[in-house]
Amino acid sequence: MAAAASHLSPLAGSWYPDDPGELRELLRGLFESSQSRTGAYLAPRPLAFVAPHAGLMYSGTVAAAVYRHLRAEPPERVILLGFRHLGGPSGAWIPDVEAYRTPLGEVAVDQQVREQLLASGSFVSRPESQLCDHSVEIHLPLLQLAAPQARVAPIYVNQLDGVRREAAARELAKFIGPGTVMVASSDFTHYGRSFCFQPFPPDDLAPERLRDLDETVVDAASSLRPEMFLEALRQTQATVCGLDPIALLLASLSAAGGADEVFQDLLDYQTSGELTGDYQQSVSYAALGYFRCGCFHLEREDQELLLGSARRTLEHYQRTGERRMQPPERETPALARRAAAFVTLHQGGRLRGCVGRRSAGESLAQAIPALTLAAALEDSRFQPLDPAETGIEIEISVLSPFKRVPNLDGFQPGVHGAYLESGQRHALLLPQVATEARWGARKFFDALARKAGLSSDIYRDPATRIYFFRAQILQ
Repeated sequence: MAAAASHLSPLAGSWYPDDPGELRELLRGLFESSQSRTGAYLAPRPLAFVAPHAGLMYSGTVAAAVYRHLRAEPPERVILLGFRHLGGPSGAWIPDVEAYRTPLGEVAVDQQVREQLLASGSFVSRPESQLCDHSVEIHLPLLQLAAPQARVAPIYVNQLDGVRREAAARELAKFIGPGTVMVASSDFTHYGRSFCFQPFPPDDLAPERLRDLDETVVDAASSLRPEMFLEALRQTQATVCGLDPIALLLASLSAAGGADEVFQDLLDYQTSGELTGDYQQSVSYAALGYFRCGCFHLEREDQELLLGSARRTLEHYQRTGERRMQPPERETPALARRAAAFVTLHQGGRLRGCVGRRSAGESLAQAIPALTLAAALEDSRFQPLDPAETGIEIEISVLSPFKRVPNLDGFQPGVHGAYLESGQRHALLLPQVATEARWGARKFFDALARKAGLSSDIYRDPATRIYFFRAQILQ
């Protein structure tokens, strides 16, 4: 079935400037603002993203955290999952259009993807006039700046049940790989009386409560399980408008499979309340990226720079008694990555100290020398390292993002580490702990519960949160 002619986006002049020069300047500013907020590091070879779709002046900086990745590695096509804010019949709908036009020119629709999806029977064509929505079209200028040669495959998703979602996901999974990136369009919590959602007052605690609410939903999405993500929405009642596109994206990534596990990374987060200073009503914006685990691994040069920084920091302390961090001799883009990490010290084959940070608040270049000193001096299980001690071996663990899981199934001893959280109690064990202790999964999780001061029965409690992660070990 041939597509209709090109479609002029109605957003120009309202959602963003209709003058090409002004629009380009706005977009460049958003990309610069994104880098100043999140840092220069961009993980390579992305598979998929979740990006917000409010007016560019509100969500554009957060969305730019996604499109900066596309600018670094321009894809051939972007499969763009949106939805109609005004609702419509259940289904996965492909607009009948050949191209979109914005003030920056045309964006071609990928006709090969369109025809293949329509032939599968899981997708249906509809006139663009019945589908047109900013959930799709606000992304087009961002895409034009980031990857001007890329084709787009727009799909509108609405109220798919589990069976139809899985069928559609199997078809989309065939395209996941080099040259193709999938983007699900969604804002997160819509808070305030105008959105009929005000579970707490708009007081000084509202920003923290909103973030906690959104983090619960983002955590659930990290599972890559649509049912877990949707259950989190039911429990929290969080008003995430693009729940259907996100659920289809998660199902597609799961259907794609692959030997190298996929992890979700929170690229940026902001609320309109933060921008306006008014929390009477606020919309949350999150940028999420999905990458295979190997994409986070440091190359050998970066490994040596981090290890050298840790060794020089420890040697300086032992030589002078001065707690002064020694940064890497050169800070490469990869060392600017903000990642959770641990530094472990051994002496004569025995543990001498281990300290880490689960949150990714600062770059690896900053974190590793600080953690080296902390492992030597602040691990409460050991006396502070004496400057005269010798034979100290350093091991650095750079952690992947954490993946929320519903149970202990799928855990691989020696491959996965795990984090347990129950109320105010929590504990973490690195992957190498199971290898060194020769533990299977059961002994590993018994030890994790003991470390948190809990019994192993805690895993039966549905309120318990369990996360898996992987780690790159540097020695």
